[in-house]
Amino acid sequence: MKKLVLAALAGTMLVPISALAQSDKPVRVAFLAASSQNGYNDATWQGVQQAAAELGNVEAEIFDGQFNASVQFSQVEDIIASGRFDAIVVAPNDTVGIATALEDAVKAGILVGSVLFPVGPDLTVMEPQVPGLTVTVAQNPKTGAIAQAEAVAEFCKDKDPCNTVMFMGQKIYPFDNLRYEAQMEVLSQHPNIKILATGEGNYSPDTSLAAMSDILQAHSEVDVVVGTADQHLAGIEIALEDAGLEIEPIYLIGGGLNQITVDAIRAGRYDATLSQNPKSEGYLAAKALIEVARGGTSPTWIDPSASIENPLIVTTDWLKAHPEFTAEWEG
Repeated sequence: MKKLVLAALAGTMLVPISALAQSDKPVRVAFLAASSQNGYNDATWQGVQQAAAELGNVEAEIFDGQFNASVQFSQVEDIIASGRFDAIVVAPNDTVGIATALEDAVKAGILVGSVLFPVGPDLTVMEPQVPGLTVTVAQNPKTGAIAQAEAVAEFCKDKDPCNTVMFMGQKIYPFDNLRYEAQMEVLSQHPNIKILATGEGNYSPDTSLAAMSDILQAHSEVDVVVGTADQHLAGIEIALEDAGLEIEPIYLIGGGLNQITVDAIRAGRYDATLSQNPKSEGYLAAKALIEVARGGTSPTWIDPSASIENPLIVTTDWLKAHPEFTAEWEG
């Protein structure tokens, strides 16, 4: 496992020292997972716990957002009312809707950090858009989506048509729409790339299996499948096999860089994935909040990809050159 490093920081602004002074009292951190049943969020929670253990005298607790924006909003309100926590790390289900609740948390003296996505109306603005929010720990989602699409365009350059299936999490999510639109901006510049269908995988292998099975009933010739998440590829692979299609000729690219996908790329079943770093996100966000709670300062934006060794798009060739590489989460 590569080391988690705080040295590479993308933001330059420093937040004010918290009203919480150094004392013998533990710093109490709430992690609001988008879903505690989700592997990516579980790895983020592991990062929060690692920071708590390293810094000491920290109490951390996880809350299950159930992939439900209303549930997560209510959790913030309950945390404010309880007065039990000094800091919140949130993996937002609704990056816009949660903003007002987090504003109230800041007003109540609670330090707030977001992971995976910024909170606010513009998902490409990494500096905090919620007044008083302490830190955002996230990559720009548009950057990764463009990189995925460019990898597809490279694969498709000698195929006409290059029959492509797109997978997003849910159409209701602003971040899924942003990534999809960024991908389509790139792919639409290549007339040979034919988009057959767009499925919703909901970050679930089972949901992706069902959606891909339906797509294959109408489209039997597929050259490329783009999954927003690695969990999508797990279900998509089964659907392709059930339809009698060979996996190896089809270009499969996911997102998240979990160990299951790393193993599948090494085995030649998948081709690439977008690098993401959930454990680093949780670690860096919790560490920043704990240090601010104890009277320190933090950048307002930390790019987790700045502190890792692997490229933005991890491929078979890169993994062959780095046989010791281990992903931050299992899948």
